[in-house]
Amino acid sequence: MQTLDQLANGFADYLHAARGYSANTIKSYSADIADLLQHLQLQKIESAAEIDLDVLRDWLYAISQRGLAKSSIARKSAAVRSFTAWLQSTSAITTDPGLRLKSPKADRPLPKVVAKDSLAEIFDYLGKAAESGAPEAIRDQLVFELLYATGARVSEIVGLNLLDVDFGRNIISVMGKGLKQRMVPFGTPAREALERWLAGPRQSLASEPGEQALLINSKGRRLGVRAVYQLVARLLAATPTGATGPHTLRHTAATHLLDGGADLRAVQELLGHASLGTTQIYTHVSVERLRAGYKNAHPRA
Repeated sequence: MQTLDQLANGFADYLHAARGYSANTIKSYSADIADLLQHLQLQKIESAAEIDLDVLRDWLYAISQRGLAKSSIARKSAAVRSFTAWLQSTSAITTDPGLRLKSPKADRPLPKVVAKDSLAEIFDYLGKAAESGAPEAIRDQLVFELLYATGARVSEIVGLNLLDVDFGRNIISVMGKGLKQRMVPFGTPAREALERWLAGPRQSLASEPGEQALLINSKGRRLGVRAVYQLVARLLAATPTGATGPHTLRHTAATHLLDGGADLRAVQELLGHASLGTTQIYTHVSVERLRAGYKNAHPRA
């Protein structure tokens, strides 16, 4: 019989091999499962067969007493439900106690959206910097253009290879969550930034002839997520949005598409959301923007 620690490690392997989750996602899941195992240890529970609904509810109550946000409790609960479902699927337990585990609904704040005039100022700044011919400046312009043009996740953008760009159709092929591939279009400004980058600046940074990464750093290696986060945060710091990360550009792209009349399901496909409900939050953003505009403009608002 496997120990609880061994089962937790097996679950992490499953998330990687079968579900295709990223290292960061697996790390988050593992931390939440470790939280549960620590509680089980305090309760002298040593086998998966001893885990029942009462035990899970005790754990849920215990973590709620720490003052955690509802979103954190909801995330931990979801991780544990995935764990117990996997335990049943592998016959480590006969019934899944997590099926009836209820957690508080997470407060879902509206995502931050960068105003169009702020974006215009940033693109103007990046364009002027790129005119210097510095490879890093040209690359930075391309990174920002791609993030906003496609609404792709930062991990998807830095994961792009040269062959993932289809200039004939203005489309990039990205690898999303769960190793799901999708095709995402981009516009003329992003295309021009791509052509400028590939015309010479990328080659000047490449140290390995066989390097396939589209975006590379000053050392000739694939550009990292941290570097993109720092770039976006620096550029947004002077805007009303504040120094937020690349995901804000994903939120912004989705909201601006819907503001412009794009179909909700088309935006869902563009973003790679498994559920339409995830995409619908951007309709709420658009409604809030409409209400704010009405309040500011209508004489009898």
